[in-house]
Amino acid sequence: MIRRSDLQEAAGRVFGWTLRDEQLDGMEAVSGGRDVLAVMPTGSGKSAIYQVPAILMPGVTVVVSPLIALQQDQIENLNDTAAPDAVAVNSRQSAGRTERSWEAVRAGEAEYVFLAPEQMLKDEVIDRLSAVELAMVVVDEAHCVSAWGHDFRPSYLRLADAVRRLGGAPVVALTATASPVVRADIVSHLGMRDPAVIATGFDRPNIRLEVEHHVDDRDKRAAVLDAVAALAGPGLVYTATRKDAERCAAALRERGVAAGAYHAGLRAADRDEVHRAFRDDDIDVVVATSAFGMGIDKADVRFVVHASIPDSVDSYYQQVGRAGRDGRDAVARLFYRPEDLSLAKFFMTAHADEERLTAVFGALSTTTPKRLRQLSDDTGISGRALTQAVNLLEQAAAVRSGRRGFTAVDEDVQQVLARAVRITEATERVDRTRVEMMRGYAETTDCRRRNLLGYFGELMAHPCGNCDSCEDRAGRGHPLTDEQPAVPPNTPVEHREWGHGVVISGESDRITVLFDEFGYRTLAMDVVRDAHILTIGAEDVSAGTPRVAASS
Repeated sequence: MIRRSDLQEAAGRVFGWTLRDEQLDGMEAVSGGRDVLAVMPTGSGKSAIYQVPAILMPGVTVVVSPLIALQQDQIENLNDTAAPDAVAVNSRQSAGRTERSWEAVRAGEAEYVFLAPEQMLKDEVIDRLSAVELAMVVVDEAHCVSAWGHDFRPSYLRLADAVRRLGGAPVVALTATASPVVRADIVSHLGMRDPAVIATGFDRPNIRLEVEHHVDDRDKRAAVLDAVAALAGPGLVYTATRKDAERCAAALRERGVAAGAYHAGLRAADRDEVHRAFRDDDIDVVVATSAFGMGIDKADVRFVVHASIPDSVDSYYQQVGRAGRDGRDAVARLFYRPEDLSLAKFFMTAHADEERLTAVFGALSTTTPKRLRQLSDDTGISGRALTQAVNLLEQAAAVRSGRRGFTAVDEDVQQVLARAVRITEATERVDRTRVEMMRGYAETTDCRRRNLLGYFGELMAHPCGNCDSCEDRAGRGHPLTDEQPAVPPNTPVEHREWGHGVVISGESDRITVLFDEFGYRTLAMDVVRDAHILTIGAEDVSAGTPRVAASS
């Protein structure tokens, strides 16, 4: 284990940083060979937890990062300091540049190598990394590993396989957004071993929270344009669709606002240019789908406007957290129309492709393991579709994962498909209730910050005084009062119809529970008591994981 004084000295000498206790706790743990899960708000210095000890530990630090633009930002930031070199390996590079990156890793000239999760699934990448000493494996945006998080990515579920094949280097998982349930899921799916959990508060008190209600869609769109044109930037506007992003950006430009559109349908070069222009203050506003902003390194964002309601509180919090990272005042304003919830639900729809599942299951042997590349060759299915199918089959207990690849259980395919369909149906139920939790935030008359933080299991007894609800109540002479939860967060419960669940948050008269198969439900305590529908405190699940039943 590296001493705290040595870590402080290296941070100051190389990066010009003074480290905080929670950063040092994580650094000490990983330098001692222990896994680390760090849940810290955007802009709080999560990346330092691996960047500083990597300088003092022998070996290469592998950083798994989901977006190429995010990788480029992180590499540029490292290379602008006195830190050792950082390189990337991704699909957008030329073969020559990729080979030069690997040569720098092999020669010990690069301290950090950034990879997309899809790269970590390739045998040739694992072979190259196995040939060098590894200091640690870092999983950035680790909430992507959890189906309970807001940005689930199938390739993230296979990272534990890659780590096992690399010989068990310490794992550092980083995220700004993870409720206790999501944290447990990250630990489970990454195969983390007794990790040190560094979780600081979710509250960003400098961000004012507001919701503006509308009935007519045309009026709402006009109000968004009026608000953004009047707000002091830089700022972000999130829309539900690519077409909305294009239209809104064009309308803002007509009003004299330097605005750019960003979405996954643009060419990579165009996306990169919008990203650069916003970072360099060449444009003031980016109008985007959820594709923009993950890990964005811009501290002075003054507002985040949502032109439509997001699909979950997780997404909303992550996007709102991009404002005010410099600690100065910022505003997060949601333009809410109840009818927009149907669009959010549409985007959350899950589906089990039975033909694809049958092909993948049929290509697997019960005795001879196959890797993803072999499965792709045998089935003609590749990329995200293949990874998703293997993940679902594994959830349905039809596929086993080992160091040498995947094997199938000896079972009838129709039974396997039935379990897979039940899992996707349960996932869809959960996703739809996540949308309903966003409705609860938008329509609450309670302190919005208390509502938002409660979703992440963080108690806030006192109203914040920096949201429109608090201001409205105070203006009418009805200020909000302190609240104590009827049941503490993380308490396990058993519902007569919905089965096992965990209390996420609550007030004196209600609790919100995440049920394994039926999602988020808010229950009135008087109904719970009178109808005897809930058993509270059945078992200790503080370190457990949510589950979706796979058996019949």
